[in-house]
Amino acid sequence: MKTKLGAIAIASTALLAILLLSAWTDSQPSSQETRRVTVTGEAQVRVVPDEVILSLGVETWDKNLNVAKSRNDEIVKRVLALAGRYGIEPEHVQTDYLGVEPRYRDGYYEERDFVGYFVHKTIVITLRDLSRFEEVLSASLEAGVNYVHGIEFRTTELRQHRDQARALAIKAAKEKATALAGELGQQVGDPLTIQEEQGGWWSSYGAWWGSRWGGAMTQNVIQEVGGASALADSSVAPGQIEVTARVAVTFELTK
Repeated sequence: MKTKLGAIAIASTALLAILLLSAWTDSQPSSQETRRVTVTGEAQVRVVPDEVILSLGVETWDKNLNVAKSRNDEIVKRVLALAGRYGIEPEHVQTDYLGVEPRYRDGYYEERDFVGYFVHKTIVITLRDLSRFEEVLSASLEAGVNYVHGIEFRTTELRQHRDQARALAIKAAKEKATALAGELGQQVGDPLTIQEEQGGWWSSYGAWWGSRWGGAMTQNVIQEVGGASALADSSVAPGQIEVTARVAVTFELTK
């Protein structure tokens, strides 16, 4: 019986030793482990816009709801008519919002404090001929529009410029990895992983009065796309749209 228990104890000890040795071996760096370097690349393509989105608001009010609504409808009809007069396609004109709001003085909901019904409509116009932008905007205001909710310059070739920015970002990542590895006497091999971290576009024209925003770039690659950034005989300068892309790439290191 003692002999059998002793054999079991020896076997258990041997198994424990094997497990500990295996765990220690797994924790040691393998000579075959791939050495790598991970970098980010960011690129920016500046594009002259070829369309503008006008978001226009019409507000009317009266104590009689029908009167307030009819006044609003008349202004909207005039705006829709001038859109046709300037050759803007019907599918590029949209009523985006309709709201009716009864208002009272000082927050008291009593008949004697009733101000009237305020009717709101938002009209969104997509204008492809930028040379007529200022003319269309002025005509809309003369027609009765009393709010300009937003002016957004855009490009109809956003996909093409995004692809271009992405390709430049990958090239920037490769150049950065090569430079980093070279400082350590190493060379860059095949890419192991590629991840697109972010991308987008931004136009500063619709920003709040006096506000600007931007972000730090890890690799400054900027490419200008040709075209005039100001409209002839106009006080409006659309500027440029910034289309950005950022990627993270892991490369194999070789000697």
